[in-house]
Amino acid sequence: MGGPVTRETRLETERGRARRVGGSGAKMHKVDLPLENKEAAALEARREREKQRLSRIFNARHRTMGVDVEALRSQVEERKLREETEKRRDGTYDAERVLCDRVAQMLEEEERQRVRRLHQAVQEFREQEQPPPTRREWDLYNPEGLRQEQPARVSDYDPRCGPASLQRFAGEDLALPSRRRLQQEQQCRSLEEQRAERLQAMADTKYADTLEDKKRVELDLRAQQLAQLEEECRRAKDLATADYNRAQAAEAAEQHRLARQRDQDDNQAEIHNHLTGQLLTEDPAVAESPLGPHRILTDRWKGMSPKQVKAVWKAQEEQRQENQRLREAERQREAEWESQRQLAARAAMALEEEERRARLQLRKGLDAYNQQLAQEQRAQQQYLQREVYTNPPSAQYHLQFNTSSR
Repeated sequence: MGGPVTRETRLETERGRARRVGGSGAKMHKVDLPLENKEAAALEARREREKQRLSRIFNARHRTMGVDVEALRSQVEERKLREETEKRRDGTYDAERVLCDRVAQMLEEEERQRVRRLHQAVQEFREQEQPPPTRREWDLYNPEGLRQEQPARVSDYDPRCGPASLQRFAGEDLALPSRRRLQQEQQCRSLEEQRAERLQAMADTKYADTLEDKKRVELDLRAQQLAQLEEECRRAKDLATADYNRAQAAEAAEQHRLARQRDQDDNQAEIHNHLTGQLLTEDPAVAESPLGPHRILTDRWKGMSPKQVKAVWKAQEEQRQENQRLREAERQREAEWESQRQLAARAAMALEEEERRARLQLRKGLDAYNQQLAQEQRAQQQYLQREVYTNPPSAQYHLQFNTSSR
């Protein structure tokens, strides 16, 4: 509360100082009037904001939340407005940039078309006004120059061929008819030789083909003979293999028969030995061991004698009686242990009863002590309220707090 009041007081003091200083001048009065109105409006706006802030601060719901919701909402709206403004500005810049790009593309296309038309006009001017035949150096690089030139000598009677041309001499080409006849004869002989060579080549080719055919027929006959010899060899080999296999089969059959005969002889001998031996005769003397009368040979033992059986029954009866005696002794021990457990349970119950009585006595002592402490505390509270706290704060004392937002 002290902050706003002090500032208002300072503003009023400054206004009074300004009025005292400029009270005599009409011009100063005209200038100070809008300034006072502005200050009054600012002061009123500050007061209004202070009231709004007080209403927000002393609002229980907002104070519980711990934040200024209106301020946050205004900040969010300002941020959204700023983002929307920036978005519109960026959209405007993007549209302008696209438009500038299109204009630049159009200008570049126009420039390319202008350069193309200029080059085309220059080329047309060169083709129409400056053709290659009109140039001064055309005879140097004319591709048809050699074809269009006139040869140095057209005939023997060319008027251009004078004595200084070195193209015609006296006595030149006097044997033209004989030379042509010799050339024709030479050509005929050459043709005849070529014809004879061609016929000879044809005959050689035919002879070579005949030899080739004969050679092929001979090779075919040789192959047939080799195939026939191979077939005969294969048949002879198959016959020899069959004979060998039959001999092997006969030998294997004979060996099998001999082995079976030996097995039968061995089996008959074993049966005879068992029938005539001591294994099936059940002679007790056979199972006696040479190490002592109390030992036997397990592979020859045929069972116990009646005397031995009676001895076993007697030993079993003695064991039964011993087991019965042991069970009776076990029952007696269990009965003694049961009596011991009952005595221990009675002693434990007696101890628990004594412990319960001791706890009850202790509880009574604690209750008496707690009652004494309660009486002393009540006496202390009465002393504090009657003797010490004689001036308690009133409601007006608590109302002076939370009257400002600062």
